[in-house]
Amino acid sequence: MSKIKPAKGSPYARILGVGGYRPTRVVPNEVILETIDSSDEWIRSRSGIATRHWAGEDETVASMSVEASGKALADAGISAEQIGAVIVSTVSHFKQTPAVATEIADRIGAGKPAAFDISAGCAGFGYGLTLAKGLVVEGSAEYVLVIGVERLSDLTDLEDRATAFLFGDGAGAVIVGPSDEPAIGPTVWGSEGDKSETIKQTVPWDKYQTGDKFPAITQEGQAVFRWAVFEMAKVAQQALDAAGITPDDLDVFIPHQANMRIIDSMVKTLKLPEHVTVARDVETTGNTSAASIPLAMERLLATGQAKSGDTALVIGFGAGLVYAATVVTLP
Repeated sequence: MSKIKPAKGSPYARILGVGGYRPTRVVPNEVILETIDSSDEWIRSRSGIATRHWAGEDETVASMSVEASGKALADAGISAEQIGAVIVSTVSHFKQTPAVATEIADRIGAGKPAAFDISAGCAGFGYGLTLAKGLVVEGSAEYVLVIGVERLSDLTDLEDRATAFLFGDGAGAVIVGPSDEPAIGPTVWGSEGDKSETIKQTVPWDKYQTGDKFPAITQEGQAVFRWAVFEMAKVAQQALDAAGITPDDLDVFIPHQANMRIIDSMVKTLKLPEHVTVARDVETTGNTSAASIPLAMERLLATGQAKSGDTALVIGFGAGLVYAATVVTLP
C-alpha cells in the first residue's frame, strides 16, 4: 500500500477572470508598406489585418504581462497573494534564464508561487491553460495565473513581404481557479515535428553574431494555411466531441488570430451556426502568437459580443507545429 497521501484539489477548474494589454502605438498597413512592395488592399485580402500594436521601449514582455495580470486579477476578484503558480507562454523573451514568470510574479506581489515559462508558439495559451487546470484539480495551486505575451515586432523582418505585415505585440492573462462544475473541457493537443521547418526562427541564437541580420520569424505561408484550415478544423471538432457538445451548443469561437482567411475557412469547415460569435481581433491586433486568444477573449467580453457563462471553443496552432484546443466557460 502506498504511503503517499492523495492530493486534495478542486473537482474541476474554470477561468475566473481575464485581462489584456495592447501597446499604445497603433501601426497601420501604410507603415509596413514603407519597407515592402505591396499594397493595403493586398495585405487586407491576404490576412484581414488593417492595424497592429507595436511595443515601445518601455513596454517589455514583463511590463505588458504585469498590466494584463492586474486586470485579470481584478476581473477574478482575487489578490495577487492568492496566486499559487504563474505560467507564461512566450517566444519573444530573449533571456534564456531566468524565466520571465519569476519577475512577473514578484512585480505583481504574488509572494513565492511556482513560476515558469513555456515555449509552445501560438498554441502556448492552450498549453498553459491545460497545465493550470491540472494544478488546480491536483491541488498544487488554488489559483493559477496564465499569461500569453509577445513582442513579435522584435522578431519581424520588415523587408520580408510574406511576414512583415503579420505580427503584433501584446499580453493576455487569465486566472484559473476552482469550480464545482466542469468549465474547462478535455484538451486535444499535440505536435507534428515533421513540419517544424514551416514556421521557424531564421537564425539560431548561437549562430547569430553582432553585425549580421537579427533573427526573425519566417514561415511557408501556403503550407501553414493548408495545415491550419484542414487539420486544425479536425482538431477543433475533436475538442467539441471530447467536451460532449456540438457546434449548435457553442456561443463563441475563439481561434488563434493568425489570419482572417484561416478563421473564415475554419468557421465554414466546422459548419458553425450563425448565432456563434467569432473572434476577429486579428484585424486590429495582428498575430500576437501566444497572446492572441486571451486578448481576443478579453475584447469580446469587454465589448459585449460575448458574455459571462458563454460556452466557447478555443484553439491555438503554430510553430512546432503544435496545437491545442478545448471548450471553456467564459468568465
